[in-house]
This record gives sequence, structure tokens and C-alpha cells, in this order.
Amino acid sequence: MSGSERPGGQPEEIIEGIASGYRFTGPALDLGALIWDGTCHPGAPVRIPLPMLNRHGLVAGATGTGKTKTLQLIAEQLSAHGVPVFLADIKGDLSGISAPGLPNDKVRSRAAEVGQEWAPAGCPAEFYALGGLGHGIPVRATVTSFGPLLLAKVLRLNQTQEQSLGLVFHYADSKGLELVDLKDLRAVVAFLTSDEGKAELRSVGGLSSATAGVILRSLTAFEAQGMGAFFGEPEFDTAELLRTAPDGRGIVSVLELPAVQDRPQLFSTFLMWLLADLFHDLPEAGDLDKPKLVFFFDEAHLLFDGASKAFLESLTQTVRLIRSKGVGVFFVTQTPKDVPADVLGQLGNRVQHALRAFTPDDEKALKATVRTFPDSPYDLEELLTGLGTGEAVVTVLSERGAPTPVAATRLRAPASLMAPVDAAELDRAVRSSPLYARYAQAVDRESAYEKLTARAARETREAPAPSQREAARPKGREEERPSVVEQVVGSGMFKSLARSVGTQLGREITRSLFGTARRRRR
Repeated sequence: MSGSERPGGQPEEIIEGIASGYRFTGPALDLGALIWDGTCHPGAPVRIPLPMLNRHGLVAGATGTGKTKTLQLIAEQLSAHGVPVFLADIKGDLSGISAPGLPNDKVRSRAAEVGQEWAPAGCPAEFYALGGLGHGIPVRATVTSFGPLLLAKVLRLNQTQEQSLGLVFHYADSKGLELVDLKDLRAVVAFLTSDEGKAELRSVGGLSSATAGVILRSLTAFEAQGMGAFFGEPEFDTAELLRTAPDGRGIVSVLELPAVQDRPQLFSTFLMWLLADLFHDLPEAGDLDKPKLVFFFDEAHLLFDGASKAFLESLTQTVRLIRSKGVGVFFVTQTPKDVPADVLGQLGNRVQHALRAFTPDDEKALKATVRTFPDSPYDLEELLTGLGTGEAVVTVLSERGAPTPVAATRLRAPASLMAPVDAAELDRAVRSSPLYARYAQAVDRESAYEKLTARAARETREAPAPSQREAARPKGREEERPSVVEQVVGSGMFKSLARSVGTQLGREITRSLFGTARRRRR
């Protein structure tokens, strides 16, 4: 039976049949109340079992249908159960989760409709910002730990260039040469295309000057846009996302992204780094009474746009395996078709807000969405286009791991503030955090680039005067502009690297499934 065919039976029987699927015996999050034939039934609550939150989920719907408030509703209940939460705040309107909500007629009306005993309450929260752009504690990564797959996506490299970048990282890893920032990476790329460096990669195919030039130009353009601040130290320790407050509530970590929302490739890939880093470090946990962390991946379609086959394979496997480490991942996007089928098939909990069907493409997306739901007594095509703001179609995994009946749901009102907190208040919260002193100030410690620059400076001071032959070089030659690779290869810093990089001492760096690496922990 398709989702658009409605079976016979009395409304009371249908309502009872759906409601019975949400009567769980253990702890659960309350989403709202069942809707049937336009009427809300507060005696038929729709819920998600707490242990099933690590089976991943999807929150989808058109712009303006209430997805952000759904995130807020789920996050504050997880926090109350002692589960830490990570939220990516794209538009800057989730900071209110840290403050009690304000009662008004809309909130009181919604609470009455769904049988909710509403009381204002904020959550313990930490606020972060990528590279310190915007409000929040700076989040940085070293180039080494970020890895070649993620960096290639940020730089928008093609498959061949991505593979070449992987060779560069392979060489640096095998020499125990940590790349702290982009300066270090540039030096190693240039070295591996030189006469001295080509032999280092000969056994695995080498690195062409043309491809190296593309990578170097991409790095230069990336830095020119102010993106270099995201790479460096102190590197953010993703274990910070697993903390609980002294009163036992889970801390809600909010990554403020308005300052970089025009750079979607950057922030979506950084979110994946956070998740991959957690996967790399967390031990196997098996089935838990509650997750260690629930991670909300907002604007998820940006993660998949232009992704290489290797990137998608790693992402799919990371999502599949991280569940056993106690982490639940919710992808947040407009339609299920934004998520590849291999990933979508792993998302057991679904909250689907309204969809629009104004164009033929919209119609196709609507029909595709309906096919992803279990059989249902609802006419889902009609229902999904008629849902109001703060309403959704829900199906989750029961305590036995089986899908619950599809339930049209009027969602509860969040208990926290449904608006941003004041900017001054947000700054005070950031500066009073115990993490601020640890991460606020960027540190440019001595790494490959600094060591090489210092040596090049010494060599420059000690170098003899230019030869008469060099002084008499034809003017036409002087006017030619060298390539990016030639500029770096010809520098004193590079020549120093050519003599020293092959003897770098350090432990070989190992990488996880997604190509991320971590060498130091506090």
C-alpha cells in the first residue's frame, strides 16, 4: 500500500493505532501531539526513545517551516537528560538556547494544544566561532589533523588534484612532519616538485609541477580571502563537545557561523572535521542508555555538493560506524533527496516539515520524499504540502529498533528563548568561559616554516655577492614572471627545506578512516 492510499477504519481506531507506537516504557524526548484530520490530540503524544538518538536522524523541510525550533526543542531536552549537544548556528538565531524563553500568547496556545506544561528554561551553553570570526571561542585545526580529503574539498580540487594532495600528506606523515598551518604545506608541496624532492615520491607516482601549481594557487587564493586563520594552533580538542555541566545537564555547544555563511564549502567541511575527529578518538561503546553526544549537521546538502567519490565513501562509513561510539548525527536540510541514499538509509529518526510544490522539480521532490516513508494511513502528498509552521510528519525507531507509525505532529514550544541573545550578553558568556583562555589567542609556534625561514635568513646573511654572470643576465629574462612553483623553489627558504626536510625526526603520523590525524592530546 502506498503512502497516498488511506485504509478504512474508524478515526478512533486509526488514532489509537498510531499513538500506540509511541508508548515507550523508558526515557524519551517529547516532540508534540498527534494530528489527525486537522485535529490535534494531546492525549496521543509523539516521542523519541532516548537510547535511539544515536541511530541518527533527519530534520527536513522548506525554509520557514520551523526546522530551527525543532532543533532547539530536541537539543534542550537532550541537555536536560545529561546528553551534550552540538549545534551549527548558520543564521545566528540559536544563541537563545542559553536563556529562558519568554511567555506569550503563541507559546501558551501551543502548549495548551499539545498538552505541554510549559516553563521557561535555558541550557548550559558554550559558543564557538571558526577561526575566531564572529562571536565565540575560536575553533582551529592544524593542516595535519584536517587531512587531505577535507582540505581538497575546501580548496575545490578535482579528483586528480585531490589524489596529488594525498601524496603530499603521505610524505609529510611518513617523515613525522606535522603541518601546523598553510605555510608549512606550501613549503612541502614546492619541495616535492623540485629536483631534490621528486625522488621522494617516485615510487608512488610523483607530483607534477602543473598540479602542484594548482594546489599552491588554491592555497594562496584561500588565504587571500582571510581563510588562513582557521588553520593553526591552539587546535580545538573535540572532547570539549562531550562535557556536562556541574548540575549534570549536557552542555550545548553552539558554533556561530553567520560570519562565514557565504563560505559554505568551508564551514560544512569544518563540521565534518569535528565529527571525523570525534570518530578518530572515541572508543567503541556499544548500545548505551543514552548517547554521549548528538551532533546536528545543519545545511547538510552543502556537505555533499561537489564531493568526490572518496569523500562520500568516507562520510558514509563514518556515519555508519560512529553510532557504535555513542554519537548520534542528525542531518538538517530541505528534502531527503539532498542526502545520498547510502547515508539516508542510516537515518532512523525522521522529522519532516512542510514541503512546497510550486514547480515540476518541487513535485518530483515531494513524490520522492513520500516514497521514503513507511506505509501510512495519511495521504502524505497532501499532508506534506499542508503542514503549518511548527508541524511535521514524524517516524522514529522504537525501543526495539523498529520504525514507528508515521505521525503528523504538532510540535511543542521550546522552553528556551526563541530569538538570539543580545550581542553584549553573548560576548560576556564567551569571555567568562573557562575555555576562552585556552583557545582565544592564536599561537604560531616554531614549525617547519619558521625553522626554514630562520635558516634561510642565516644563509642570506652569509651568502657571497651575486656573480658577474648573474649580474649580466639579459633584461628580457628579468622581465619574465616566474610561476608559483618557481617562486617558491627559488627561495632561500625552499633550498633550506630541500636539505633538511628528508631528515625530519618525528613519529610517523597515522590517519583515521576519513584521513584526519591527531598527534597530541592534553
